Amino acid sequence: MGVSTTSPDKGIRLITVDHPPVNALPVRGWYDLADALRAAGRDPEVRCVVLTAAGRGFNAGVDIKEMQRDTGHDALIGANRGCYEAFSAVYECEVPVVAAVHGFCLGGGIGLVGNADAIVASEDATFGLPELDRGALGAATHLARLVPQHLMRALYYTSRTATAAELHAHGSVWKVVPRDELLDAAMELAGEIARKDGYLIRLAKAAINGIDPVDVHRSYRFEQGFTFEAGLSGVADRVRDTFGREARP
Repeated sequence: MGVSTTSPDKGIRLITVDHPPVNALPVRGWYDLADALRAAGRDPEVRCVVLTAAGRGFNAGVDIKEMQRDTGHDALIGANRGCYEAFSAVYECEVPVVAAVHGFCLGGGIGLVGNADAIVASEDATFGLPELDRGALGAATHLARLVPQHLMRALYYTSRTATAAELHAHGSVWKVVPRDELLDAAMELAGEIARKDGYLIRLAKAAINGIDPVDVHRSYRFEQGFTFEAGLSGVADRVRDTFGREARP
């Protein structure tokens, strides 16, 4: 359980998140993921990273129960910083990152895949930001990298999700496959990337990041300020407590 790293093929590093029951990560989990991504990028033998998850879905965002147990603001500050570190580690990874997404990809999951270089998804994958239903704000920066501006806003305000097929139609998902073929499809794309010259592929990643029209670090950090304001005002706790009651069987 946690974040594991393997090297299934030459030039490829596979990073797997496994945090039952729904891969909602506690503060430590976000930092562990960031560390694994950065270590993979620093390894001169690695030319591509595949980011995947075990269990029911790819990622359900932050661990809300950890927030609810905290009587102060340490968990909120930790989650803000941890998510920022993990998202940045995907974006800044020195080699391309392919996200292999199945099931739900929500909240912080959008931050991960929105910063990835390519996305392969299973047919059952859904993507969304239920932040307004969870007493939080954030990751619109990354959802805007997956869908057009007005669709991003509608999805954000309603907390609705988009399917893998819909994102494929918008060009943000590389390929949609049956669930049992997901890892193979992601590894196939990663293998094609990993066959490039290692030094050149790192230059390519740096060059593409350098021409990005949006500074994802500054943009997401700006959003996080409003999440913290929601926490200080008390509205975040009020909404999260409602979510907690509704989520109980």
